[in-house]
Amino acid sequence: MKKITICLLMLLPFVGFSQKKVNGTIYIEHPALGVVDAFTKALVKGDTTAMAKLMTDDFRAYNPVTSSRFDKGESKSNFLQTARIWFEELNYFSIESAEGSYPDAFEYTKDPSDNNAVTVDSWDILKGVHKKTGVKADMYVHRSFSLTKANKIRRVANYINPEFGNEIRRGYSERKNGIIYNQHENINSLRLMMAAAEYVDKDKYYSFFDENATYTDINNPSEEPITIDELKENNTKFLEAFEIVQIEQIGYPDYMEYEMGGTGVLYSWWDFHVIRKSDKKEITVPFHYQHNVNKDGKIVHTIVYYNGALFR
Repeated sequence: MKKITICLLMLLPFVGFSQKKVNGTIYIEHPALGVVDAFTKALVKGDTTAMAKLMTDDFRAYNPVTSSRFDKGESKSNFLQTARIWFEELNYFSIESAEGSYPDAFEYTKDPSDNNAVTVDSWDILKGVHKKTGVKADMYVHRSFSLTKANKIRRVANYINPEFGNEIRRGYSERKNGIIYNQHENINSLRLMMAAAEYVDKDKYYSFFDENATYTDINNPSEEPITIDELKENNTKFLEAFEIVQIEQIGYPDYMEYEMGGTGVLYSWWDFHVIRKSDKKEITVPFHYQHNVNKDGKIVHTIVYYNGALFR
């Protein structure tokens, strides 16, 4: 008897979870969907008059991403003013359904607002370029509209990333992002490293790299970065085919110590003077390097730009 009781108690949670109760209907076609579509098209066109006709007088808008539960929301007049600003300040402004999605209309049996509202949920992509700062929007937006039975929009929750607006505001002011050096310990290390490459001092050359460093050659068809071990293999093959005569510094290297991100980057320009061993042809190829360095001055990633066809 005890065993039977235990078994019955174990089944109770599953019995509870298996129960279902319908709380309304989801529509793929509904008058409210047409209202939201018209509202969105008017928003993109900056037609605030058409928008206003689709809104109730007590309309409120919220961004749940940034607002608190005590937020009273944006009024109808303020929302229309904001909508006009979006239209006036954005080039290529558009709001379209995200790929593979479409809006749904919900009529709930139990409506928490007690006003028999219809809810329309949409999953969209908002695009645009700010006319003054060039800040680009290409982001997902989730919008949830609450409509009255008379098909007027009473509430809208716009789940939108505030960083787009923040970046626009930052674009109106000048801000430094670190220091540019033309003389620095990391520049000294770069010159020593390139001299080691010229004299084929392999151990010294690779000592300037972090053990987990990666290397990107724009002539690599896959455009995937390679490891230091792979770089060593590539350099060995290069030295089998070419003799390095000189690696000539062009201009001077710059070291950028960025404030944002706490990173440092070396930018440098060189002419590689080599002789192709197969036919003794002298070749000169311009190179541009971008070396990312860590706090210890070790190179963690390199991007090299040159015309690989010149070696052929």
